[in-house]
Amino acid sequence: MTNPNHFSRPFFLLAFGLLCSVNLIAQINQWQKADQIQLNSITTAVPFLMIAPDSRSSAMGEAGLGLSTDANTLHWNPSNIAFGKDKFQASYSYAPWMRDFVPAMNFMYLSLYGKLNKSQAIGGSVHYFSLGEVADTTGNYNGNELAFDFTFAQKIGDHWSGGLSARYIYSSLIEGANSSRDYSMEGQSFAVDLSMTYLKSKAKLGTKDLDIRAGFNISNVGSKMNYTDSIDLDFLPTNLRLGTAFTIHLNDKNELTWAINFNKLLVPTQPIYATDAMGLPIKYSDGNNVILSGKDPNVSPAKGMIQSFYDAPGTPLYNGQGKFVGVENGSVFKEEINEINISTGLEYYYADLFALRAGYFYEAATKGNRQFVTLGAGVHYTNFTFDFSYLIATTQRNTLANTMHFTLMFTLNDTKGKSKSADPSQIN
Repeated sequence: MTNPNHFSRPFFLLAFGLLCSVNLIAQINQWQKADQIQLNSITTAVPFLMIAPDSRSSAMGEAGLGLSTDANTLHWNPSNIAFGKDKFQASYSYAPWMRDFVPAMNFMYLSLYGKLNKSQAIGGSVHYFSLGEVADTTGNYNGNELAFDFTFAQKIGDHWSGGLSARYIYSSLIEGANSSRDYSMEGQSFAVDLSMTYLKSKAKLGTKDLDIRAGFNISNVGSKMNYTDSIDLDFLPTNLRLGTAFTIHLNDKNELTWAINFNKLLVPTQPIYATDAMGLPIKYSDGNNVILSGKDPNVSPAKGMIQSFYDAPGTPLYNGQGKFVGVENGSVFKEEINEINISTGLEYYYADLFALRAGYFYEAATKGNRQFVTLGAGVHYTNFTFDFSYLIATTQRNTLANTMHFTLMFTLNDTKGKSKSADPSQIN
């Protein structure tokens, strides 16, 4: 007979961990009072590359970087596949996207990885985003975006691994369905990801085994996107993600994972520009806009990555006549902190058969105001795993509200009866 404590204790820990995570974010939100003052979100080309593709991570507040290895690791932390315990794994994910606003908009993700030996692994994935059908003054049009990538990962010693990914990106924002349209908006680019993972298996928390996994991923480092009918070049969503996850093995059938990620776009922030009485930008003789606070965003991708850590313009202050007189004390630092998104989540797994998940995602109000709770579940049977997630918005007019993800994964050479967090035969 199964001990009822096998269920009650994990559920208590699940609720307690989620409460601690939400409390942490609530304290940060209290500290960031500047959120309610000025909107200055960061925009990039091809934002579909930042969509959480799989149901497991989506259900955990998009805190996917430190989770145990599966095929969807390629999005969050490609170096992690070097610690994979399976010979081969393939995953397909699907998500209807913003259906309340644009019919037929959807996102699909296909990923797979395989082990070359105990220290090396390769993988590849495809992101596909359909923009659905949109109408304008010239008729209806369809748009789509996609990316292909390839990854090589190598273990470095017993506890570290490194990964390098190469990516081709294609974007077609306007694909004319009306013969009268004589223009299009197509662009392409290339990018790389650089990632590292640290894994300590079978550490101890009291008498329980504890797996600790941490790492970073700098993704989408590449040339700007150049659309055919635009002279402006747009930054790719170059991104820095740091994160960790702790998996405690409560007994031979129950395990609990807590994950937390910190995410920052390495893209310049828009400065505060000078304007005239009509609200039009004031320009220098060379045609460049006059900047009152912040840094010039028209820089190379490499300089933009560095500049992104110190270019926030802060909260502007104006006198009684509406003239800019400076920025609020401390607001530059606060805005830089506001550019860090926080995601956290919990996963309870029972007997490698089914999982329950919950999470929370926080983005400052001035940077987009994406704040939501996520829930999900998963079922594992023989070589197949099915995962589902559901997003509950905690802010009004959130376009992501009620988003669902579905993931089906196939595994070859899945070692039964062992932790999903690590292969003990490979990790000391």
